[in-house]
Amino acid sequence: MGSSKRLISLDVLRGLTIALMILVNTPGSWGFIYAPLRHAAWHGCTPTDLVFPFFLFIVGMSVFFSFKKYDTTLTKSAALKIIKRTIIIFLIGLALNLYPYFNFEKVRIMGVLQRIALAYGVGAMLCLALNRRRLLIVLTTILLGYWALLYFGAASDPYSLEENIARRFDLFLFGENHIYKGFGIPFDPEGVLSSLPAVGTVIIGYLIGQVVDIETSLKLKIKKLLIYGVVMVILGWTWSLVFPLNKPLWTSSYVLYTAGLGTLFLALLIFIIDDRQYKIWAKPFVHFGSNPLFIFVFSGIYVKTISYLIKIPVSGSSNPISLYNYLYSKVFAPLFGNMNGSLMFAVSHIIVFWLICYLLYRKKIFIKI
Repeated sequence: MGSSKRLISLDVLRGLTIALMILVNTPGSWGFIYAPLRHAAWHGCTPTDLVFPFFLFIVGMSVFFSFKKYDTTLTKSAALKIIKRTIIIFLIGLALNLYPYFNFEKVRIMGVLQRIALAYGVGAMLCLALNRRRLLIVLTTILLGYWALLYFGAASDPYSLEENIARRFDLFLFGENHIYKGFGIPFDPEGVLSSLPAVGTVIIGYLIGQVVDIETSLKLKIKKLLIYGVVMVILGWTWSLVFPLNKPLWTSSYVLYTAGLGTLFLALLIFIIDDRQYKIWAKPFVHFGSNPLFIFVFSGIYVKTISYLIKIPVSGSSNPISLYNYLYSKVFAPLFGNMNGSLMFAVSHIIVFWLICYLLYRKKIFIKI
């Protein structure tokens, strides 16, 4: 897999991640979800907790491959491209938070796309500005520095929901009205301070992209990825004994652990797709991976539209229900039961969004955000 050849495994990994993102974000009912498709309540790491870091890991790899034409150095042209893309992604995320009611007084400022924007913007600048050795020093500083920030930033329980400094920083920055409240109290799992270690996830992805590109032998490529992956998983797990794996805080141990798993999964995909040439199964994920941010934004708008704007009258009740609830309670739950109906609701949406991606792919429409 030479440097000039497009890395199909990367597209498949990106597409798998987007498909999983839709699966975990679109259950028929949040009350009926199988355990692996739930986030850990606080500390811990479920398969669902791998989706977002995998995406940022892929963002880092994409930075390497997309900026090769700039010789992966921070030119004025590259810097302007990064800044422009960062602003656009952040503003799209903010607009998605505002939709459909556009309540500026209580809009959540941060979110998934906003974190992608910040992690991409800062991460890409660092990756292009620094050589490999300095990048590793910066990565180590970020991970250790964030640990110190959290540890010394609270008096008694630094990694708790209530006391962590990341929460207090966001409250200071935005105020209660503009912060996520899904944890029962104002706390943003995609906050500003916790986006700092997310930059580390992007940097690791970039460094792994270098390994994939430089090593021409498939066997050696896979071997190196397996070694780096295992080392990161072990380091992350060992560190988690004192600095818990925690997605909402995006702890440094979580950065290493999830990046290690991402590296191992990429090695597996390269082995299956490029070494063993088992490619047919992967085509739908190539389609998903060709327009990842577009389909993520589109799915967000779609879900909010059928949840808040489209109401369906129900016989025997004066109150209409949302189309989202109607589809689950009147179609999927009666057919498959509560748990499987909730799962099949999500799977059906993966199929619908795949069809959109497939049509765009066939027409060679790649919507760059």
